[in-house]
Amino acid sequence: MTTIANPAAERASSSRATRMLLVVVLTVQFTVALDMSVVNVALPDIGADLGFSAEGLPWVVNAYALTFGGLMMLGGRIGDIVGRRRTLVAGLTVFGLAGLFGGFAPTPGALIAARAVQGIGAAALAPVAFALITVTFPAGPARSRALGLWGATAAAGGAFGVLIGGLLTQSVGWEAVMLINVPIVVFALLVARRLPADQPAAGSAPGLDLAGALLVTTGATALVLGVVRAERQGWGSGTTLGTLAVAAALLVAFVLVELRTAEPLLRMRLLTHRPVLGANLFMMLLFSGQFAAFYFTSLYLQQVLGYGPAAAGVAFLPFSIGIAIGSVIATKTVARVGLGPLLALGGALTAVGFGWFGLAFDADGTFLRSILGPSMVASIGAGLCFVPLGTAAMSGVAPHEAGMAGGLINSSRQIGGSIGLAGLVTLSASVIADDGGDRAHALAHGYAVAIGAAGGLLAVAAVLALLLVPAGPRAGGG
Repeated sequence: MTTIANPAAERASSSRATRMLLVVVLTVQFTVALDMSVVNVALPDIGADLGFSAEGLPWVVNAYALTFGGLMMLGGRIGDIVGRRRTLVAGLTVFGLAGLFGGFAPTPGALIAARAVQGIGAAALAPVAFALITVTFPAGPARSRALGLWGATAAAGGAFGVLIGGLLTQSVGWEAVMLINVPIVVFALLVARRLPADQPAAGSAPGLDLAGALLVTTGATALVLGVVRAERQGWGSGTTLGTLAVAAALLVAFVLVELRTAEPLLRMRLLTHRPVLGANLFMMLLFSGQFAAFYFTSLYLQQVLGYGPAAAGVAFLPFSIGIAIGSVIATKTVARVGLGPLLALGGALTAVGFGWFGLAFDADGTFLRSILGPSMVASIGAGLCFVPLGTAAMSGVAPHEAGMAGGLINSSRQIGGSIGLAGLVTLSASVIADDGGDRAHALAHGYAVAIGAAGGLLAVAAVLALLLVPAGPRAGGG
């Protein structure tokens, strides 16, 4: 019996599959971003309930950051090799089970272990989700819309995490902060299992670069570990310098191995493409500033203006709205403005917003005078960046290496944010210690200087965008 093709039915089926894939990718992006911020507001309650020491409590955050930042390159490459749908389902399963275990953790060690395992799941999810966008949507308006949604969803997850973390901690307890991801993961798994099965890679099956994976994972982990330790032990301490030296040696060895490996974890020639290099440098600087903005604004609201956790979370909503506005504008204008100019404009606006924060933070500030205006300017600027960033990051990347490029750009975001935040925390602490005024004035001054310095990082990013990223909106045709 001959089967007669039905083009209309095939197109409808393909359209449904594409919509389901986008739902899964955006859910993953939202969940990973949520988990990076939702725990912060609950830390005091977690510490009191489980009996954390002052030195141990930050590891509820750091354990996640270490595994997430250290394993993303590996997660992206595994997605290229074994299949992105399989990797997505496995990552969601690990992430959800770790959250469930963390919600019932009886001891500090158990919670830290759960957070580390959550980071492993997130390291598989983030690069694969990004790769799925770039290989599913063709270069042009469709990909621009998807990338705009990707960026807006990330910002919404981060801001919603601060809000829901405060509300849940006050009304239910800190356990709910860990469990909130479980129903979201279940939903994503149900949809992900309806996606088309992975197709085998063309040609011979690529091998996993185990030596490169070991070196980049340990090197990135040592780098993040050195940075998070520097917040407490100081940048000049022997422990910090020794850890960073080990990280540098491991990462240099990784580069040397990748240059000699037939099937590398990271094809170093990717970084010879100026748009790819520019996108990764820009991403590092953007999230150095954005992590700092969330951190110092939250502290300013609670420690200077006297906001409670829930009210502080609500104060972040304008940032999410601004990101969404900027993403919509970028989607509609990237073809006319071009990648590099749009990135530069977004970086410049974000720099202005952070600089405005630096001028507006004072001991007598208010939400309207110190938060609302700079939040909208900085967030619209950041929202303008995600579409051209995603496009430039995939410039010259073959579809079978999309996970590789996704791991690279996501690693740039996480590691850049961690390093930038640690450096700015050190700067803020130094300013606070040297300030001769009362406590509220000293805190406001320290936070203002740090977030103003974050604006300087974004100004550098804007210049790099003009120098390295071409104007042509189709530079990332993939």
